[in-house]
Order: sequence, then C-alpha cells, then structure tokens
Amino acid sequence: MRLSTEAESDEELAGETIAAALGAGITVFDTAHAYGQREADLGRGERLLSGALTRAGARPHARVITKGGMTRPAGGWVPDGRAKAILSDCEASVIALDGFPIDLYLLHAPDPRTPWRTSLRALKRLLDEGLVPRVGLSNVNRAQLDEALGIVPVAAIQVALSVQDDRALRAGLVERCEELGIALIAHSPLGGPRRAGGLGRHEVVAKAAATCAATPAEVALAWLLRLSPVIVAIPGARRPETARSAARAAGLELPREAMGTLNAPRPPRRAASRRSDDADILLVMGIPGAGKTHLAEGYLARGYLRLNRDERGGALRDLAEELERRLGRGTPRIVLDNTYLTRSARSYVIDAAARHGSPVRCAWLETPLAQAQVNLVERLLDRFGALPTPEQLRELARREPGQLAPTQQMRALRELEPPSLDEGFATVEVIPFTRTPPVRGTRAGVFVAAAALRAPGAQRALEQTDAEAPHLVFDWIPDGAADALEPTVARVRATVGAGPVEAALCPHGGGPPRCWCRPPLPGLPLAFARRHGIDPARSVLIGTSTAHRTLASALGARYIPM
Repeated sequence: MRLSTEAESDEELAGETIAAALGAGITVFDTAHAYGQREADLGRGERLLSGALTRAGARPHARVITKGGMTRPAGGWVPDGRAKAILSDCEASVIALDGFPIDLYLLHAPDPRTPWRTSLRALKRLLDEGLVPRVGLSNVNRAQLDEALGIVPVAAIQVALSVQDDRALRAGLVERCEELGIALIAHSPLGGPRRAGGLGRHEVVAKAAATCAATPAEVALAWLLRLSPVIVAIPGARRPETARSAARAAGLELPREAMGTLNAPRPPRRAASRRSDDADILLVMGIPGAGKTHLAEGYLARGYLRLNRDERGGALRDLAEELERRLGRGTPRIVLDNTYLTRSARSYVIDAAARHGSPVRCAWLETPLAQAQVNLVERLLDRFGALPTPEQLRELARREPGQLAPTQQMRALRELEPPSLDEGFATVEVIPFTRTPPVRGTRAGVFVAAAALRAPGAQRALEQTDAEAPHLVFDWIPDGAADALEPTVARVRATVGAGPVEAALCPHGGGPPRCWCRPPLPGLPLAFARRHGIDPARSVLIGTSTAHRTLASALGARYIPM
C-alpha cells in the first residue's frame, strides 16, 4: 500500500522491493485500485505491481489480490459500495494490471450509504460474469461476514490482526474462518505504521527476538502465521531488506513460552456456571442515547454496583479489569452500562467474569436512531438549556462524555454488532424502545417545515391546527440570515392569529451534520418545546418529505403531509 500512496514513494525502490520479495519466496501480493495519492492517481499501485512482476518474470506463480469499492476524494478514503462502482473498479483494475490475472478480488470496505446486500450481489456478479475467479471482503465484522455467506461464496476476508491488535480474534472472525475454511488475510500485521516501531518495547516479543536472533517484526509475523492455518499475513514492506525479513519470519520457530504468552488464550466461550444464587453480572449495551443510564439506575437502586466509563473514565478494557477486581473481592451484583458495540469490546467483560465462574447476562437496548437522537438532544438541553453551536459541540465532545455530535452517533450505529449467545453470554435480552412521558411539558404545539408552506393546501392545513398553540416554522438555509424566515412567519401569524409564532433556522453548512439543529434532526423542535412547555407527543408536524415524517415519528407528533 505505502509503496504507492505516499508522496515521497520511489517507484524504482518499489520495484526492487517487489523483486526482493519474489526472490525470498513470497508469492502473494496485495494491492487495491484506490492505492494512489489522490482520485486522479487511482490504479497506481496496481500498475506498479504489474510492471514489477512482469519484469521479474513472475507471471506463472505470483498471485495478485486487489480491491475495489473505494474512492479518494481530496486524498481521503470514502467507500463506494454501489454495484456500478464495484463493477467499474474491477474493470479498471483489469486494465491497470495490464493482463496480469487477479487471483482474488476484495470489496475494500462496507459502504454505510449502500445496502450491504447490494454490494454483495455486485461481488456475486463479478464471479458470474467471469471477471475474477474468487471474491472476498475487507474490513468487515462477523455479522457482515455471516450475512455475506448467504449471498456470495466468500473465499477470504482481510482484517487487521497483530500482536498489538487482537480484535479479529476477540470478534470471532478467526474462529469463523477456521470453521468454514475461509482465508483470513491479516493486514497491518505489525500493528500499522504508528505502532510497528513499538514492537521492540513489547516485553515478550523482545525476549523472543533475542532468543531466536531475530527482529521483533519477524517474531510478530511468526506468531501470527502460527496462530491459525487460515491466516495469511501481508506486511507492508517498503524496502528490499524488510521484504526479505518478512519472508524469514515464515521459517522462524518461536519458543513455546513466547507462543503461549502471546496467544493468551481466552476462556472457553460458554456461559459460566453461577458462583452463588445471588451473583448477577449484567452488561447493558446500545448506541449512544439508547437509554442505558435509565435502565442501569434501576439496578443501582436495587443494590448493584455500577461500572460506567462516563463516570470512571478510561477504556472499556479498564472497566473489565475493575470488574475482575470487584469479583475477586466478592461483589455479587454488578451492572456495566456502556456502548459495547462490538463483540471484541464485549469479550473483555465475558472473559473477566469467566475467570471467576460468573455468568454474564446481556441487555441490548434496540433503540431506533431517530429516538436515540431525541435522547441526546434532550441531554444537551438538560445540561446547557440551549443547543450548542458546532464549535461548542466539538469542544464538548472532547471534554464531556456523552455529549456527541450527530456524526459520532451515526458512526456508532454503523459499528454495532448485535449480541448473540455464542459470544459466551448466559442470556441475551433485546429490549425494545419505549419513551417515558415527559414531566415538563403539557401543551400541544405545531411544528411547520418551511417547505410545507410552499405546497398546495398549506393554508388549509394551518387552519386545521389549534390557533392557541405555539407554532414553530423551521428550516435549514446554509449561511442564511437570522431573519430569513420572517416573511414565512408573518404568513403563519396572519393565519393562526392568537398563538405565538416563532422561526428557527439552522444556518450551518452542508456535508455531514455538525450540529443538532439541522432538520430533520430534532434539535429545533425540541428546543422550542422546552421554551413553551410543549409535549411533542401532543403536537402536530406539517411537512413534505419522508425525513419530516421520520422526525414527527421520533417526536411522537401527528404528521400532516403536504
């Protein structure tokens, strides 16, 4: 990857590195159509690899893995899982590789904007049309892999795995690949560019390196290759000597003690038997704003010890260590309420409890995103009395746990892996969302999307609302002036007469939302409801789009479409 993505990359040196790898016996080479410095440079890595392999006469025995479904706008990395994008990328890779056959074609990463099944069917089409002999997936979780298996034959997956990153192990991906005979290609097998330099400070790795007269990197690769027969490591060598070093790792025999310590096997994945009748460990999980705190407080009132990262700080792994200490002291009932979005994150709790013979129950708050957004806005209003600006929100997110921007919450939803019994839970309870009626507002209100007032029938819809109720006209106008909605407000005021009529405008720019006031996010209606003692569930929302209907549903308001 870095042979072609860095500005200072040297194509001559890259060719020498590939030749050195071939000379050392390496036959599998990984690239991607997106490996280049920018969008206009797509295919650079493939062209570089094809040229070097051809010059070395490696066509008969070298195997090329490449990937598609990734774009590089302004040098960034943005997945594109649309069917036409995957097909176009594959065809472009065939051209860039200049006739060098593709042995395995991978989807670079799931695209959150495209249904997963759409991307999977596109991969299946590549097989059906004979463009490639095998396909696979990169950067996926176990749930995504399992769904894929029902649509397309997956020959391999590519995920991060190293001495310093065992998430693929904890997430059950290695185990699943072993069960099904799927190759697991470990990218970043030395921990990635930022962590690879720290291998020499890893006590067990450094000791094994000294014993074997090897480098720490060679020890780390040797461990990985012996972890499972399905694992293939792809270190990102940038110099001939590092390519040769990677090849030496394949023949390195590690001391048994080092293998045992590095493996640090997890306890068996089965629910532990109870230590005593009153022992109970409950893991409460869900996206931010799901309502975990409310559920945990009920257990706290019943005498449970609460372990919560927002209160205690640190990482989720630290809470698992605290859980183990508490169990060692005989604390019988403990509730841990945190996001716990992934199998890997949850595994630390299950492991800690298993070492004490304690079962773990899981309660998953399956709260829809729109309802969780309402909860986060209500939390902000409780804390500050008003909606923070994007700049204030960014600063809050850095220093106050739980105060998140919309994109952070959406990212959490994308990362969510539903829990299952095969992780080692004693039980998994899925708790559907129910909103507790508010205690602060009792009045009805009227929320009016400005676009609705330009639709036929708007006048009649306004006349059907309660004239005494507070009315809010809301809109999103990037860089809009504060008084941009005044003519619209005047029209509503002339129609309803009695009740207060206000305007609320989000002036913030486009792109991913950085604020909670951009419709159809619920910030503007909820802030208005606070000011006027309104119960959104007794209110109406007049809108024009599916997004407005979703907003009305989240608020509990009756929707009037235009």
